[in-house]
Amino acid sequence: MDLNATKRAGVIAAALIMGGVGTASAQELVIATTGGLMRNMMEEHMYEPFYDDTGIEVIPFDIEVPDQWARAEGMMRTGNVEFDIVTATGPDLIDKRDMLEKIPCDEMENIVEYALPGACEEYGVARTTGGMLLAYDKEVYGDKAPESWADFWDVEAFPGPRGLPDTGDRDWWVPLVALLADGVKPEELFPFDMDRAYAKLDEIKPHINVWWKTGNQVQQIMRDKEVAMTMAYSGRALATIKEGAPWGMVWNGAPRDTGYFAVLKNAPDTDAAFKFIDFFYGNAKGHPEFMRAVNYATSSTAGLAQLPEDEQKLFATYPANYELLVKPDFEWIGKNRDMLRERWNAWITQ
Repeated sequence: MDLNATKRAGVIAAALIMGGVGTASAQELVIATTGGLMRNMMEEHMYEPFYDDTGIEVIPFDIEVPDQWARAEGMMRTGNVEFDIVTATGPDLIDKRDMLEKIPCDEMENIVEYALPGACEEYGVARTTGGMLLAYDKEVYGDKAPESWADFWDVEAFPGPRGLPDTGDRDWWVPLVALLADGVKPEELFPFDMDRAYAKLDEIKPHINVWWKTGNQVQQIMRDKEVAMTMAYSGRALATIKEGAPWGMVWNGAPRDTGYFAVLKNAPDTDAAFKFIDFFYGNAKGHPEFMRAVNYATSSTAGLAQLPEDEQKLFATYPANYELLVKPDFEWIGKNRDMLRERWNAWITQ
């Protein structure tokens, strides 16, 4: 991207911050996503190659997801929609679907050819995928490593302090793995048996040394050996392992954790938005360094294939790992968000 284009991107992003841009040209696409490393890697490995391929310039707009939705709702009320692509979680695809365009999955060439099963949903397409997996300290457990959430609950066979999240979607992540630990089959998890889940959580609660709040914190408790096992974002666990910490990852029963591309209704250029999403799946050479940097997988088989197999095994979308992930029922979760949150908040404060 040339210097003038970069300057123009900054001007447009600044205008958005100050209250809006004018009419965007057909050659500009505004993508709202979190900033920092994710924005930088998307820009280097996806946005700039897309511009080179199509002449369509991506304008990144840095914003946290809750603020993004608040702003998008305001755009819908005024009829002045400025974002083309937004970042969505699985529940957002249910809760916010009245604000989203349907994805023409069957009409997108690269998605048809390269997308993993379940990557293209009705209102969103997977950008990055990980799992809320079980991470364990290899130095503590040696040759007898935990292999499941049942092992996480088995404090006699696998002694040591535990960690669980009290952040994000913990109101369904943690009850879900409690049910798995209690013997519920993945395909029979939904709808949750809430009483059974919380009875199982009562068993493990005294052994939770840390209820972690952020990705940085879960990495720190792993480094500092405050816990011997913890639920962790797979990307954070992998980053800690890359630093040299002696930890292992268990994909078995990990709730699938996906960030999605979604397209706002009445976006300035929906055609360009769908074109970019399809390009993302076909731009195989951009995936390896992107994945290495953010420590999360894309759902493009063409992209994953660019990595050596021993490296592919570190990511959620490696076939042997992907089949072990639990796909959440976001329809049920979306309809029951208030109940899930209330039950969690009542239990965690007891």
